[in-house]
Amino acid sequence: MNTSTLPPLLGDLGVLSDATRFRILMALEEREFGASEIARILQLPQPTVSRHLRHLAEAGWVRARSDGARRPYRLPGDLDEGRRTLWVTLREATRGDSRIAEDRERATAVLAQRESRSREFFASTAERWDARRAELYGTHADLLPLFGLLEPGWAVVDLGGGTGGLAGALAPFVRRIVVVDRSPEMLAAARARLRDVAHAEFVESEAEALPLEACTIDLVVVSLVLHHLADPLPVLAEARRILRPGGRLVVVDMREHDRADLTHEMGHQWPGFTPERLEAWLRAAGLAPRRALPLPPDPDAQGPLLLVQTAVRPTEQAPEPDISQESP
Repeated sequence: MNTSTLPPLLGDLGVLSDATRFRILMALEEREFGASEIARILQLPQPTVSRHLRHLAEAGWVRARSDGARRPYRLPGDLDEGRRTLWVTLREATRGDSRIAEDRERATAVLAQRESRSREFFASTAERWDARRAELYGTHADLLPLFGLLEPGWAVVDLGGGTGGLAGALAPFVRRIVVVDRSPEMLAAARARLRDVAHAEFVESEAEALPLEACTIDLVVVSLVLHHLADPLPVLAEARRILRPGGRLVVVDMREHDRADLTHEMGHQWPGFTPERLEAWLRAAGLAPRRALPLPPDPDAQGPLLLVQTAVRPTEQAPEPDISQESP
């Protein structure tokens, strides 16, 4: 036996030989609990439990974190090999112990009560939860999980990216983010917004002729852009050119509407689009339409309703689209 490991091993045996400390560790193996909760599980006075928790913490067998007024404890997940072997051996040796089984039942009851308090909170705050959630997590918290769909190695182009709001949201999740806009003023604002994003690029260009290499982009986003263009088809064809085979296009734009005031005020070329029109353009541009869905209306928004249309650049070899003819 390697005698250099003997003193630590004997120390751990001394720590775990106490039945109360061992029961505490069993309770903390899968869940974290505060001292008062452990006291209820073990049916012991809280000062007794707190004393044993201090001993376990000093020995490195439990860790605590600050959670407001609570101080939850847990069994460390990075025990060294010797401690892990010792723990597994002792745990298996006590399988079927009646006290451990009772502790497990009480732990389940404590967790159920904890969940009940959570349910009571949401039941009492349902009417004001949306506002409270926005205060805590921001107005776009509902959309944040969608960023998990992005691959970290992707190159993304925000076509007509304006001041970089969308690009700023996407940038932390991808390898390369390119903001394209024909307005130098808009790009200046985007540069200021993304000044700390090292992998952000800014391209002043018309959308119909991008200074980007073919087949290098994984995702192109065209958000609220097409209705400003007299002929959207060349833009969609250019998006296809820079997309790699299998790359994706996401178009967000207005649904067809009768708001003539917007045409005069904001220079709109199109009063929104039907899914059928967008799909015809996409096919003419050499893209494969996937889904067209109406976006839920924002109760505070004053403009037309929106839709999202997705498409993919086919992976098979296909001739370049002929967009010299009149748009569909």
